[in-house]
Amino acid sequence: MVEITERVSLFPKESPKKIKKSKNSLVIGLPAESAVQEKRVVLTPDAVGLLVNNGQEVLVETTAGKDSKFTDQEYSDAGAKVVYSPQEAFDAEVVMKVEPPTEQEIDYMRSGACLISAIQLGKQNADFIHALNRKRITAVSYEHLEDKVGGMPVVRAMSEIAGSTVMLIASEYLSSVNNGKGLIMGGVTGVPPTQVVIIGAGTVAEYAARTALGLGANIKVFDNHIYKLRRIKHLLGQQIFTSTIDNFTLSNALKEADVVIGALRAEKGKNKVVVSEEMVAAMMEGSVLIDVGIDQGGCIETSEMTTHEQPTFVKHGVIHYCVPNIASRVSRTASFALSNIFTPILLQMADLGGAEEMVFNYKWFMKGVYTYRGSLTNAYLARKFSMTHKELLLLLAARY
Repeated sequence: MVEITERVSLFPKESPKKIKKSKNSLVIGLPAESAVQEKRVVLTPDAVGLLVNNGQEVLVETTAGKDSKFTDQEYSDAGAKVVYSPQEAFDAEVVMKVEPPTEQEIDYMRSGACLISAIQLGKQNADFIHALNRKRITAVSYEHLEDKVGGMPVVRAMSEIAGSTVMLIASEYLSSVNNGKGLIMGGVTGVPPTQVVIIGAGTVAEYAARTALGLGANIKVFDNHIYKLRRIKHLLGQQIFTSTIDNFTLSNALKEADVVIGALRAEKGKNKVVVSEEMVAAMMEGSVLIDVGIDQGGCIETSEMTTHEQPTFVKHGVIHYCVPNIASRVSRTASFALSNIFTPILLQMADLGGAEEMVFNYKWFMKGVYTYRGSLTNAYLARKFSMTHKELLLLLAARY
């Protein structure tokens, strides 16, 4: 009896606040993440309140925001309907997730619905695509979504978080408490600064470099794209050591490094290994190596995927940290960042009348679509799984 009372209390409460009516109302589902390491949620209670006040219906599975410290009561107070099974949360026109759904979760979805989530190309298989196509799902990969100026807002936001966080992780494992070298990240007067090597010159590298410089460390940045090296120097506003990736210069830098950050962006779905096991073996004992791109293969030969529960292992005396979703470590910050990106997209989708109108009205949104109404539309996935695909632009031409 008590359980029934508690559940009823979490339905939207009556409020004198006037809610805007929309003739193009969406039903948005926010399921709880089933992946063990995933602690983020796509929409915060504040975002849900904004969507509801603009005429949308939001279904939130109980405990969906728990790991980001958002309670069911907060979602209910914002106007969401809190539901108690994944089946109910997935039964929506638009389903919002961080991790890609399992095949069982896809079965819960209604035919013709829209899924917005990560795709994680390195982990996917053909069965996942077939499951989406059986349900005629329009699936949108947020890693490939662009904004109106050609940037990738979700990748950028998560990279900023990962870049800022990796240096704090490195400082933890440099400490004597974690059997590191017993060094402070940076340095103090009269003591030489920590040596940090960053492999890659993208967003993760930029924010890792900012944090390292702010703490007083010496940094060396390696990348094979000169324009990226030039850009990172400009963004940091100071002259730093930069170099293209060659075995001799990189090997010497690694021998002197206290911290190494692998931040190379994957090209064509998988990273290229640039740090060999021999290079790792020559590093100083107790130094820390963090491979940020491990979910796409990593750029360090000795890297092996780890978890938040068991984040490190030691090989050749070097502490390896290879957790794939570093942003989930600061899940509340990451959830706010995701929510800021997706809330205006959902409002725009509602104004247009649904996901299909978004696909055919905005090319920046179309860039994220990889299945559409029973057809695979991504050429890379088609090659990877030996499947046929249809070009969305041709479907657009046929539509008109």
